[in-house]
Amino acid sequence: MTTKTFFQNIFKGMAMGAANVIPGVSGGTIALITGVFERLIDAIKSFNLKAIKLLFTGKFKEFVEYIDLWFLVSLFLGVGIAVVSLARLFKYLFETYPVYIWAFFFGLVLASIYFVGKTVGKWNIASITTFIVGTIVAVAVSVLTPASENASSLYLFICGIIAICSMIIPGLSGSFVLILLGNYQLVMINAVSELNIKILLPVAAGAGIGLVGFSHFLSWLLKKYHDQTIAMLTGFIMGSLGILWPWKETITRTFGEKVKTVGYEWFLPSVNTEFFIAVVFIVLGMAAIWVTESLGSKISSEEK
Repeated sequence: MTTKTFFQNIFKGMAMGAANVIPGVSGGTIALITGVFERLIDAIKSFNLKAIKLLFTGKFKEFVEYIDLWFLVSLFLGVGIAVVSLARLFKYLFETYPVYIWAFFFGLVLASIYFVGKTVGKWNIASITTFIVGTIVAVAVSVLTPASENASSLYLFICGIIAICSMIIPGLSGSFVLILLGNYQLVMINAVSELNIKILLPVAAGAGIGLVGFSHFLSWLLKKYHDQTIAMLTGFIMGSLGILWPWKETITRTFGEKVKTVGYEWFLPSVNTEFFIAVVFIVLGMAAIWVTESLGSKISSEEK
């Protein structure tokens, strides 16, 4: 891997990490748009007995090539940089400019539907059906009632497994799943900002196990039923738009001394200054995906 490609992958990882910090936005969507999704899945699933054998028999060069190590290092380095550096920034933006930040990501995900959907080789009955199923599943997830916060190690471990699986599926946000599990504030805001190892360790352990196991299944689907799988992922993206609608009121519930978000009430906006500024941010979000896709295509062409 060249130095140029290494740093390009870091920036792609940063885009994925930034997306995963936002409830309702999926890093998997960014991976699809930037052309690294299938390579990422294949690299993750290569952590198997053969990889372990190569490592412990001292065949380090073969091990590095087999698991596509430098690709993974560069990508997840970018993800880590984004998650740690942007957690506090996004917390501030959501508190201060909620409509505008939601509008930007609404535009970003809206444009993603087209760019991901066009990678389906053939839209037939099977592809359309899986697209509809994906949309329905994502909509159903968006209206579920969140659980209350739970800091037990076992529950955090389970949160890690479920959240990481959703993080690599376009349209299903790991952050929003953490909200549904009741632990978004605990993990993504408090623990990440404070580097609380007691909280982060069981989540990371669950994420590692879930990532390797689920990647094998997803890789098999992509190879065996590529168009149907991509169509379903496109449906997941479509179904996630409701979560991102900028004009909504937060529904909260009190758990002891804690006030938790349990859902949203959506409404149509008033035509005022805020509305027009939000529309600008929606357009900017759509433009960001167009630029990202264009750069991704250019980079892929150069690598070939």
